[in-house]
Amino acid sequence: MSTRAPSDGDPPARGFAAELRDAVTPRSLGLVAGVLALQLGFILSYIGALHSPTPHRIPVAVVAPGSAAGQVVATLDGLKGDPVRARTAASERDARQMIMDRTVDAAIVVDPRGATDTLLVASAGGPAVSTTAEQIATELEGTRHRQARVVDIRPPGAKDGRGLSSFYLILGWVIGGYLAAAILGLAGGARPAGPRRSVIRLGALAACAVVSGLGGVVIAGPVLGALPGHFLALWAVGTLVVFATAAATAAFQTLLGIVGIGVAILLFVVLGNPSAGGVYPRSLLPPFWRAIGEWLPTGAATTAVRNVVYFSGHAIAHALWVLAAYAVAGTAAAIGSSVIRRRRAGTPAAG
Repeated sequence: MSTRAPSDGDPPARGFAAELRDAVTPRSLGLVAGVLALQLGFILSYIGALHSPTPHRIPVAVVAPGSAAGQVVATLDGLKGDPVRARTAASERDARQMIMDRTVDAAIVVDPRGATDTLLVASAGGPAVSTTAEQIATELEGTRHRQARVVDIRPPGAKDGRGLSSFYLILGWVIGGYLAAAILGLAGGARPAGPRRSVIRLGALAACAVVSGLGGVVIAGPVLGALPGHFLALWAVGTLVVFATAAATAAFQTLLGIVGIGVAILLFVVLGNPSAGGVYPRSLLPPFWRAIGEWLPTGAATTAVRNVVYFSGHAIAHALWVLAAYAVAGTAAAIGSSVIRRRRAGTPAAG
């Protein structure tokens, strides 16, 4: 068997170190290191937020005659670990309204003529916090040698298992928003050629948001029956969620290049998902996740959708303002940075 001798046209043999330098460039090594950081951050954030849910100042109303109301409030506020923030309500009707407008998460109605009190909960707002309220009420009644009867005044829909469909719908919208922006950035350049290109890209993302919002509502409502009704309101919220996430991602890419995609994943997934109040309401999360949840799109959107579906749209103003802020700030940052970069390059801003 013969072997061919190297000819003058063959490329010169390269050593392993040279091949390694070509295969793993400093830029690719930096990106892999960034992915590793996100991966470890994902593990830390999810386990850190969800491994040991502990109640913290769950708002509870107390209905009781005379001085008994103040005594129950003082007992609840004095529980170890500060799990409850209690307040009085004038009547059971008022307590029910406070639950439905999301002023409180539960209410204890003391029966002065018997030994069984009533615990009012709304598990559609989060089954975990309702269960925790029941446990706290049981502990309270045990110290007073009384019984507690649980009444769920707003359970999840028949096809909305454990009230989590709102959260899963939001996850789909948020993931779709940042992926759409990321794909447009990778296909056409993370930093658009100019402000006109940024406007076109944002317009495409807005159209995608409208379609995505509609598709999500159709699937969650008419197709699966998990979140029926409120079609137009949910469509509007979904459109805002997707565009807010997409515009913010586009802004991160315009400012930071491909690294901006990692920043979007950090905010919307690594930090946003466990702090959203989907699996466990924010009152059961550790302080850090409890503090950031309502200021991130995932948490704001989960609150908005859940309250639209089950609580007549009460207490959603803050959530809508947060989503609108991401949409407006993302749009302004994406276009503004394109204008600045074009001017620094010394070319007309309209291009």
